Amino acid sequence: MVSYVPFWLESDPDAPFPLPQLALEEPEGLLAIGGDLSPQRLLNAYRHGIFPWFSEGDPILWWSPAPRAVLFPNELRISRSLRKRIRQTPFEVTLNKAFDPVIEACSGPRRGEEGTWITDTMKQAYRRLHQLGHAHSVECWSGDQLVGGLYGVQLGTLFCGESMFSRSNDASKIALVSLIQQFKIEIELIDIQMMTPHMEKLGARLIERSEFIRLISQITQHS
Repeated sequence: MVSYVPFWLESDPDAPFPLPQLALEEPEGLLAIGGDLSPQRLLNAYRHGIFPWFSEGDPILWWSPAPRAVLFPNELRISRSLRKRIRQTPFEVTLNKAFDPVIEACSGPRRGEEGTWITDTMKQAYRRLHQLGHAHSVECWSGDQLVGGLYGVQLGTLFCGESMFSRSNDASKIALVSLIQQFKIEIELIDIQMMTPHMEKLGARLIERSEFIRLISQITQHS
């Protein structure tokens, strides 16, 4: 059996990525190391089904796992209890009103986890994408308190969900429902990257990486 090692990226932010199918099986989906988080490189990565994920102090790691977790908006599953909660309008939900506070909240410590993958370098990179109009946030407010939200990158009709947080029951779920149903953002596919029980309950499912790459090549070609 042939063994592979991750590719080292060139310093040129416009240099092409290796093909996603060359990603390692262990650790699952690791494709490349190095490079930077410039807008050019990040957008090129997302167009090809690749995303960065690394811890503080580590080199930049680029991933393309197989299978891929995705959510098709027409397959969004809203439970009876969540529908009832939404009808109660517990939060004011906004779009792109507080990108910086959302990414800061998403980078906070999670129960049962140590550290965060949303490093200062990552936050700076996605703030730049937001300034350029490529990254969006959804916010849930209780009065003037930010109690939940999410952020991600949009290319064409692909939305690459990066992270979400919740400080009040169902706040992150309501943020996702609002992204799909309330705001005038045309979305055909949400990239979840890695499956979680939380997203599976909302209708996310796994598809083959080859199918994912085929889909995103169609819906991002003009972005």
